[in-house]
Amino acid sequence: MTISTPPPELDLDETPTYASAPVEEQRLHRKRQLAAAFRIFARYGYDEGVAGHITARDPELTDHFWVNPYSVHFSRIKVSDLLLVDARGRIAHGTRRTNKAAFWIHSSIHDARPDVVAVAHAHTVHGRAWAALGRTLDPIVQESCAFWNDHVLFDEYRGLVLERDEGERIAVRLGPARAAILRHHGLLTVGHTVEEAAWWFVAMNRACEMQLLAEAAGTPRIMTEEEATLAHRQFGSANMARNNFRLLASLIFEEEPDVLD
Repeated sequence: MTISTPPPELDLDETPTYASAPVEEQRLHRKRQLAAAFRIFARYGYDEGVAGHITARDPELTDHFWVNPYSVHFSRIKVSDLLLVDARGRIAHGTRRTNKAAFWIHSSIHDARPDVVAVAHAHTVHGRAWAALGRTLDPIVQESCAFWNDHVLFDEYRGLVLERDEGERIAVRLGPARAAILRHHGLLTVGHTVEEAAWWFVAMNRACEMQLLAEAAGTPRIMTEEEATLAHRQFGSANMARNNFRLLASLIFEEEPDVLD
């Protein structure tokens, strides 16, 4: 009789989530990671004018979330710039305005998914190119298997998300998944921490790029279910996401210390 053994875990230090820290410490940590995430997105070219937003649920006022102000470039966002928005879209902390689409998309997901701390959405080149195909991603490389059976296609398009019902439809379609491809629109990812949501976005955009390149060159080989399941367990690890984000954020904190202002 053959006794199967579970696949080995990746050799990564356990990254703290600050879930048991005092509220003020949790809030400051989330805001710092959120500001760093915007700087990371800027470095990767995920900015597109005034489009794009990442949100982080407040650890105390759980129906409120922190978000970037409208019309401030990702590369310039600091902790002090972040806005706290309540359940009705009103600014509870901050002096600027926010993007209306940011509220309807993110508030609906935060409301539908109490487990979600952060939501990331931006209009990237490769994300939109893949979204135009109206397909989910295939398991063709190990890293893209982070989304194997864990992302959905939102197969509707009604222009800018300016009404609550559109945001609610996206939240319903997302369900328990970690990511969505919004047809003719772009990518959206969620996480139990800011670090996870931001890293999943980076990883998903790269997965779109890799599949576009592979299909342009030929017919990629699709992983077997066993291969994809193994890769999903390893490369879809929340701890891996936090570790990967930490590497990127450490560069931001060192090279752009004003992000913490």
